[in-house]
Amino acid sequence: MNKHSETVKLLKELKLNGVVDSVDEIIAEAEQSSASLSSFLAEVLKAEQNARSSKRLRRNLTAAHFPSSKTFDDFAVANINGISKSDISALKDLRWLDNHENILFFGPPGLGKTHLAISAGIAAVEAGYSVCFERVTNLLKILKTAEIQRVSAFRINRILKSDLVIIDEIGYTPIEKREANLFFNLVSELYEKASIIITSNKGFDDWAEMMGDEIMTSAMLDRLLHHARIFNLNGKSYRVSGKEN
Repeated sequence: MNKHSETVKLLKELKLNGVVDSVDEIIAEAEQSSASLSSFLAEVLKAEQNARSSKRLRRNLTAAHFPSSKTFDDFAVANINGISKSDISALKDLRWLDNHENILFFGPPGLGKTHLAISAGIAAVEAGYSVCFERVTNLLKILKTAEIQRVSAFRINRILKSDLVIIDEIGYTPIEKREANLFFNLVSELYEKASIIITSNKGFDDWAEMMGDEIMTSAMLDRLLHHARIFNLNGKSYRVSGKEN
């Protein structure tokens, strides 16, 4: 076995698989520049570190369950009232996430509430935070089956351990009383431990009717609003104007 093959074999045995694909290029550059052994070793380790970071990012993006990929740069902020460029910049810097603040986007369909929520979530994942995205209809199914289905229990456990939980499309479908209770318990568990992003087409005044329990709804809103930034969006629908939602 030649030295190159032996090196690749050792890298794989040591589980340094991230550097295997780039080791030839690193060796060639080191030889061309007459790099010191310490510089060469540093380049090898950096290649492995970068490969692991990329793999971790892909894994965390998959685990977040984003329905699509969105960025703040793709959001047409000039067409929507209720959020400004400075607001977008504040969302991008993620200090609200470090402070366990919640973000609530309200407004009619088609204004990009989900777009903004996903953009914040992806920015958080890219910065190294753990994120879970769920549409409320699926979240309620998971909550109801967590005690009898392993996959649901696993997902709830991941949600509870996340830095950011995004709950999308509250208000589009009715919520049963048991579902509302389970949802309230989840919000209580996450309170001041994680940030929550919520998108909804219904204002606070409609939530008690939607949840079917005024006292519980009031208690839940107290938790959501204690540390929160609220955006009431209005403007021309993306879908009506033929733009991407």
